[in-house]
Amino acid sequence: MTRVRRGYTARRRRTKIRLFASTFIRAHSRLTRTTTQQRMRALVSSHRDRNRKKRDFRRLWITRINAVTREDRVSYTHNYSRLIYNLYKRQLLLNRKILAQIALSNKNFFYMISKKIINKSSINKGIKES
Repeated sequence: MTRVRRGYTARRRRTKIRLFASTFIRAHSRLTRTTTQQRMRALVSSHRDRNRKKRDFRRLWITRINAVTREDRVSYTHNYSRLIYNLYKRQLLLNRKILAQIALSNKNFFYMISKKIINKSSINKGIKES
């Protein structure tokens, strides 16, 4: 039987994996088996953390908005949940990301938004009571 020289397919696959793992440390970047294991682990982690990133940013935005609403100038409520509830009630469609950016960059505008909510809620309460 003739001798079979291994083709280039396996070598190409291994070099592709090694290029992916070139930044890994020690055996994780050199040995084929550990490289493939680390590659699978890295891909799983990146998939998991893409969803976690969305979650973490939403928490950050909520914390920022809550911090600004607890300051003295927003006097009607010291509560983030009340602010969001009233925003939806008044149909002011601002998401948390935009609200957090407004709260950080331009606090006066944020206070104007909150006062607009206060005025509308007080007007609506006056109409319902009479």
